[in-house]
Amino acid sequence: MELRLLTTFEKVADVLSFTRAAAELGYAQSSVTSQIRALESSLGVDLFERLGSRIRLTEAGERLLPYARRMAELAEEARTAVAATAEPSGPIAIGTMESLTSYRLPPLLEYFHHRYPKVRLTLRPTLGDETRQALRQGTYDVGFLMEAETEHEGLESEVLAPEPLVLVAAPGHPLAGGTELSTADLAGTPLVGTEPGCAYRDLFEAALRAPRFLEFGTIEASKRAVASGLGIALLPRVAVAEELAGGTLVPLPWEAPFTLFTQLAWRRGKRLPEHVRLFVEQARRLVSEQRA
Repeated sequence: MELRLLTTFEKVADVLSFTRAAAELGYAQSSVTSQIRALESSLGVDLFERLGSRIRLTEAGERLLPYARRMAELAEEARTAVAATAEPSGPIAIGTMESLTSYRLPPLLEYFHHRYPKVRLTLRPTLGDETRQALRQGTYDVGFLMEAETEHEGLESEVLAPEPLVLVAAPGHPLAGGTELSTADLAGTPLVGTEPGCAYRDLFEAALRAPRFLEFGTIEASKRAVASGLGIALLPRVAVAEELAGGTLVPLPWEAPFTLFTQLAWRRGKRLPEHVRLFVEQARRLVSEQRA
């Protein structure tokens, strides 16, 4: 079995599309098809079922996939070991979300840009479920999560920090200025939210038992809506620190009945290359420094 064929097989298995795999690998689609056929011929089995315009792995393909991944990872490890370079290099595909990209990751990204220019970071904006699935499939090397749960099927994860949340309103909002609010006190209050699938938005919705949200999609748009008096919003404290300090938003005295944790995750059993291990180490250090 040629490593090149196994690499192509792994990509097709991850994305379940010959067309998409060809685009991501930089091949013609006919080349991908011929490589898969050559691998199937050498093994004497079909690796994919063709279902019209869709494909899926056969049982033999399912059995081959973890071996293909391990061989690709060992090949990368071998290349790194024999390169004998003092400067880390290589690509890292990172799944992340807006609140972390904008408010937690800039020091980490700046550090790598200046210190390790040969490490190529690619940020992929996705929410929790999508990030976890992409990690399991190998589409992402690592992923940042902001979740209440800290154990994830098929993934190794490390808690970097608790992520405090704060309920915010415009300074003139009727609920501002009180000493304590219960969940019942929020009933009937217009709520501003990011898109569904965002962990703190979904948990807030569950706590209030299916309220109606004005959805503004992004944190920045949500903050502007709250400052304009359109409603209140539950957001990570780090995302509203500037507005709270400047007085354009004020915190409301309500305690969320759940706790979220910023986490870094990767596929369980994956041997992280040296430059990815370096990224994990620096993420751990810099997020810890932000908390200090």
